[in-house]
Amino acid sequence: MLFEGICLIITVQRQGRGTLFQQPLKPLVNPDHSLVQLSEVVNWSRFEEKFGSLYSPDSGRPAKPIRLMVGLQYLKYTFNLSDEAIVAGWVENPYWQYFCGERYFQHEPPIDPTSMTKWRNKVKSDGLEELLEETIKAGLKLKVIKKNDFNKLVADTTVQQKNITYPTDAKLCHKLRIKLVDLAKASKLQLRQSYERVGKRAYVMQGRYRRAKQFKRAKKEVKKLRNYLRRITKEVERNIAGNEQLRIIFDTLLQAAKKLLAQTKKSKNKLYSIHEPHVCCIGKGKSHKKYEFGNKVGIVTTAKNNFIVGALGFEGNPYDGHTLRANLKQTMNLIGREKLGDVYVDGGYKKHGCEDIGNVEIVEKGWRKKKRSIKRWIKRRSSIEQTIGHLKEDNRLGRNFLKGVEGDKMNALGSAFGYNMRKLLEKFTFAYIFMLKIIEFYRNLAMKSKLKTRLA
Repeated sequence: MLFEGICLIITVQRQGRGTLFQQPLKPLVNPDHSLVQLSEVVNWSRFEEKFGSLYSPDSGRPAKPIRLMVGLQYLKYTFNLSDEAIVAGWVENPYWQYFCGERYFQHEPPIDPTSMTKWRNKVKSDGLEELLEETIKAGLKLKVIKKNDFNKLVADTTVQQKNITYPTDAKLCHKLRIKLVDLAKASKLQLRQSYERVGKRAYVMQGRYRRAKQFKRAKKEVKKLRNYLRRITKEVERNIAGNEQLRIIFDTLLQAAKKLLAQTKKSKNKLYSIHEPHVCCIGKGKSHKKYEFGNKVGIVTTAKNNFIVGALGFEGNPYDGHTLRANLKQTMNLIGREKLGDVYVDGGYKKHGCEDIGNVEIVEKGWRKKKRSIKRWIKRRSSIEQTIGHLKEDNRLGRNFLKGVEGDKMNALGSAFGYNMRKLLEKFTFAYIFMLKIIEFYRNLAMKSKLKTRLA
């Protein structure tokens, strides 16, 4: 009898009728919940068609479902969580599991948090554009936006700060010397001196002198740190001369050291970070933050309801007018149009050269003298500033933790579709609350009528 029972359990599991000791999610979740309703609107099959070619069915262990990985990326940027936090919260939240395509409540994490990074690096920024495009199509399905809204757009740029500390010459010289010494020890190179003790003392003392406003003494300590780095660099170059394998290993750090030692206060394209050498210093004229270290991001939204229809990360700090063409071309691909209508921008977009793409209106002095029908949309130009503020505070655009130039592009796209997801969820939330209020109103009305009949 026991053997027959075990065989019956195995047969039921193989036939896909469910499992005996797992809780089904469908009766557990509220069908009116915003995430449950939104999961029915998203076209998950398009992601399987798009990303299916990136997987090999014959090699390695079976891959995780594509819907699971896409759903986790949506949830990460919608709720402003790290990879570790989203995987840990997924175990506790049945609605997140239902949104990611699970049929039964799971008690263990679906993946390791590092798999989120590996999946993003696999699909790259082109793959994340598909996620942004799907939010636009879902917005059209749910009538959060209309096709007529694409006729009036607003574009602007902002700074996406990289996850680096404030750069100083002393700190960069000190850290770069430590990295070169550690790599030399790992490669079994014999250095005459590592400057470990005196380098640390010079780094500490320059900070103390600056605190005491003794800038001449602090400058001498910084000069010592630069000399220590220069000596280590030259000695490493002598030791690896003729060894091509070691030269490849040390090439990145040696190039960074030479650039750091050669740069001055007025140099262009300075080195601001060792692990993120592409970071630029960008000044946007903010009173509370004079300089920001990261890259520039272009955002395009609908003028009527601020739904994001374009987000593109740029390398470095290009002129705003030179970024507009690439930004608008991406928008045209996402919304499926060959030409755009009116695009409203600020004065930083002069000489943009996008007359063939759409009618670009630069909002500057004298706009109040224009017609009332035009002034209505010119006033909406500033609405994108609030959108950028929400992207930075609520959707991870304020601090970029993804590595490299490709990481800059992916984080900008992730912030954009996370913002759109929040707007889609709000529609369901308001509808659900409104429905509950109507039910409560009629329930109270029925109770009053019952009381009147009893009293009569």
